[in-house]
Amino acid sequence: MRTATLGPAERGEALARMAERELDVLVVGGGVVGAGTALDAATRGLATGLVEARDWAAGTSSRSSKLIHGGLRYLEMLDFALVREALKERGLLLERIAPHLVRPVPFLYPLQHKGWERFYAGSGVALYDAMSISSGHGRGLPTHRHLTRKHALSVAPCLKKDALVGALQYYDAQMDDARYVATIVRTAAAYGADVANRARVVGFLREGERVVGARVHDLEQGGEFEIRARQVVNATGVWTDDTQGLIAERGQFHVRASKGIHLVVPKDRIHSTTGLILRTEKSVLFVIPWGRHWIVGTTDTDWDLDKAHPAASSADIDYLLEHVNSVLSTPLTRDDVQGVYAGLRPLLAGESDATSKLSREHTVAHPVPGLVVVAGGKYTTYRVMAKDAVDEAVHGLDQKVADCVTEDVPLMGAEGYKALWNTRARIAQRTGLHVARVEHLLNRYGSMIDEVLALITADPTLGEPLAAADDYLRAEVVYAASHEGARHLDDVLTRRTRVSIETFDRGTLSAREAAELMAPVLGWDNGQIEREVEHYEKRVEAERESQRQPDDLTADAARLGAPDIQPR
Repeated sequence: MRTATLGPAERGEALARMAERELDVLVVGGGVVGAGTALDAATRGLATGLVEARDWAAGTSSRSSKLIHGGLRYLEMLDFALVREALKERGLLLERIAPHLVRPVPFLYPLQHKGWERFYAGSGVALYDAMSISSGHGRGLPTHRHLTRKHALSVAPCLKKDALVGALQYYDAQMDDARYVATIVRTAAAYGADVANRARVVGFLREGERVVGARVHDLEQGGEFEIRARQVVNATGVWTDDTQGLIAERGQFHVRASKGIHLVVPKDRIHSTTGLILRTEKSVLFVIPWGRHWIVGTTDTDWDLDKAHPAASSADIDYLLEHVNSVLSTPLTRDDVQGVYAGLRPLLAGESDATSKLSREHTVAHPVPGLVVVAGGKYTTYRVMAKDAVDEAVHGLDQKVADCVTEDVPLMGAEGYKALWNTRARIAQRTGLHVARVEHLLNRYGSMIDEVLALITADPTLGEPLAAADDYLRAEVVYAASHEGARHLDDVLTRRTRVSIETFDRGTLSAREAAELMAPVLGWDNGQIEREVEHYEKRVEAERESQRQPDDLTADAARLGAPDIQPR
């Protein structure tokens, strides 16, 4: 089993190596597409580097609906090619690439009209299942079924009796998006890629019209240095146009940001054994099972304010509550909301004014020699986007390069996961952990569970849960800093774990305990611990304040009241 550690020492070594040699491919942007591109390039034998200005998945790729899906609504738009491609990828991720991170999830679609709607919606879901199976990678999911109203209400007692005349149930898949990206990055490093977060590209190197690398600012240790590369890939998502601006060249396309917000509520607030999918006047609304919680989302509105910290307004929250409450027998209130998060979709700008009508297709371009741009798309098809980006970069390398192999490359933790899952009771007996804890660890780390358990063996206190967030063990905080590239408290509470959206205090009660666990790994003194905790508390308060504001402008201003964390 290949493994790689992304601790502070490894980050420094990776930056040093990138600065001292010419790479074949330098990828800019550490979201799912950038991480996937680095993995694709590295597994073709190319000398590969990956830099990210903030944390892995800090932008769009940690703020999605957490779904791996074919895009059922795109069938209605007759976008069969996109759906077929996404369904194939869904099957690959479930079966081969990341079975430890991607798992099936059921959805109930309430029918509100007798006769025609069951035929219309049922035909669509039947086609969805057929396309999945025909891809050769969809047999692991149950097929859809038709339910009477009585049966639907037994499956989802939370629904109002007059909200449906019957229902359809079908399956898609879900994952923890930020954890998924961090695992891709580690896998890329295991295959030889040099990777570094908190390394911001501040300019491109040029020789004539050709881009030959990038100038990078190390936000942790300070200083600027040059990374030379034969091809640079811009995979910066909603920042695509900003990154293109660094070479003072007009792009061949533009990326427009669409804001989607999600609410997180406790499991007991919605009595159901299945997720829900509901139609709205603009799009669809999901109620998604999420451990001991539900995720309710999403919205779809244009956004042209701060991209780093998109803010959810009071109007956004009211919109979701109003729509989900239209079908719930016991309505949700603001007091039921544990967490709120907002993300931006990178959509290829088109003729339509409505962001929900813009394309989720992706595009790849070579605007100037030495620079490839990849943009658009959806999370589920990240691997295809990465393949297309590397294929385009290869055209500029003037050498024979192997074809893409990522369809057959499991992510770290996938190999041996199913065997370990079958022996989880023995692992629990051996370690003294409850079997539910072992299942939790297996579904986050897969076969890398041994690395987490080794920390507990060395220090048994790490086998205890966080005092104010008992879904997570103390060892997971240490592991995030020592193995997964977490550099700051926010990285751990918001992305390596989901404490920031899964507790009513939004992680503030866990901040000090987590910071003190990270400190020895990252070399923090007491002053840095205090700065980390203070920054996190201010960030949470700024987000809470933004969510009390009536509109995007005031919400954005409130959220920007908390500055980004600075190292020592």
